[in-house]
Amino acid sequence: MTLILSHSDVAALIDRAEVLAAVERAHADLALGTAVVPAPPAVGVGATAFVPMVAAAESAGAAAVKLLADLPANRERGLPVQRSVILVTSALDGSCEALVDGRLVTAVRTAAASAVATKYLARQDSSTLGLIGAGALAIEHTRAVARVRDIDTVLAWSRSDATVERFRGAIADLGLEVRAMPSPESVTRAADVLCTLTPAREPIVRGAWFGEGLHVNAVGAPPRADHREVDGAAMRRARVIVDSIATTLTKSGDTLLAIADGAITEAEVSTELGQVVLGRTAGRVGPRDITLFNSVGIGLQDLVTARLLIDKARAQGRGTEVELSA
Repeated sequence: MTLILSHSDVAALIDRAEVLAAVERAHADLALGTAVVPAPPAVGVGATAFVPMVAAAESAGAAAVKLLADLPANRERGLPVQRSVILVTSALDGSCEALVDGRLVTAVRTAAASAVATKYLARQDSSTLGLIGAGALAIEHTRAVARVRDIDTVLAWSRSDATVERFRGAIADLGLEVRAMPSPESVTRAADVLCTLTPAREPIVRGAWFGEGLHVNAVGAPPRADHREVDGAAMRRARVIVDSIATTLTKSGDTLLAIADGAITEAEVSTELGQVVLGRTAGRVGPRDITLFNSVGIGLQDLVTARLLIDKARAQGRGTEVELSA
């Protein structure tokens, strides 16, 4: 039987602390070679990009593919610009275990990856979180980063004041001070941990604004080689850590455009987060270091999150079971 989990099923089942722990283990597994993430291809239909994000992991006993659709035109339709669905297949017998709506999975696992990077790369005394963008990803990132650092202040910038106010209400239970900031520069200069969470095509954050000791999670740019949130100077000034070298060198405009500009070389994109998690490679060496996690997102994060959801759904009798081969 194949389990189908809708968005409402995922929302009822997902445990953010469990996802954070699973994503941390998954990156370690990738470094150990017990998980595999090939660089994703992309198929274009007009302005729409379809990206199949494939992964397999021994720990999950499965392989998965998330088909991500990046549709800029949906903004005018009032629909999500990115939509996705995750198909999970058993490594034991090849059966289709589940079909999972990807919307909330993507947001939660993306924030979890940033939190793992923050855990290993940000200064221990980091207390001020800066957000460039204040939408759904900002809410998830605040909750995730607050699990790994003692955050007391959030500095948020958005083009819309209403978005910042919605964000303030959505995280009110955390008891954090939230300040609306006038510009990306003002956020960057004052933050200990900075998360860029916009679908920018041109850099919205400049490396010239980075202060000593800053950690950056560059997260929001879609997996398109011509989109980036940070400029070449940001990549040059920071010690750059990536989720997957192969994926980054295929899909990250932040990295590819910095290489094209001559700000960095491809050889400098050499450290994956899993290597830092395992202690094989140093992340932050001293309090003055500037670190940057270039997060493109990988299918392995989706797979391990889906594994949690599938197991919990079957234990609780949640979701819809169908017989595909009947």
